Amino acid sequence: MAKRRKVANLLALPVLSTLSERPMYPYEIASTLRRRGKDASVKINWGSFYTVVRNLEKHGLIKATGTVRQGNQPDRTVYAITPEGSAELTDWLRELVAVPEREYPRFEAALADIAGLDPREFTVLLRRRLEALDADLAEQERQLAEARSWLPELLLIEADYHLTLSRAETGWVRALLARLEDGTMPGLADWTRFHETGEVPREIDWLQNQERQNQERQERQEEG
Repeated sequence: MAKRRKVANLLALPVLSTLSERPMYPYEIASTLRRRGKDASVKINWGSFYTVVRNLEKHGLIKATGTVRQGNQPDRTVYAITPEGSAELTDWLRELVAVPEREYPRFEAALADIAGLDPREFTVLLRRRLEALDADLAEQERQLAEARSWLPELLLIEADYHLTLSRAETGWVRALLARLEDGTMPGLADWTRFHETGEVPREIDWLQNQERQNQERQERQEEG
């Protein structure tokens, strides 16, 4: 089970990691994260970036060490990671690596209720998704091959992980699409008939009856 963090916003993780290299001022941290493409692995809301920095300071995970000025720009506060911040970074990384956590992708949410779409339309939409996935996969492979020519593998682990997940999703979508298009997916005829006539498939009707009976039984137990 995930620990309760003093600063729970996941953006705090790359901020702490960046400051573990050397002290920086917030704009420099943000520029470093952008340049390194960290927004590809962590959902970054740049509007909350400075709030995260302030919260890290509030909880003693980073501290102000001075100010710098460039040209006519106002003074900028430089922050350094504290021993508590270093401990938090290490502990958080250990947890994220070792403890699997249930995530909720938007695509999975759609698949959970996909019966609401006509299977013929679903097939068209899935074909469109596959085309986008293939294009994205080719670009990821190109970028990773190029990066490997000059970057050490340690700095490419997250990109390789994302590429592996993309390949898995692309393969899964391709296989499902093939079953839809050749008609070998079990229950496809019932699914189609439901959208043509409104007739609920027997299996779904049975499941709904079971759910109603369980709900009624639970209500009686609560009343008693």
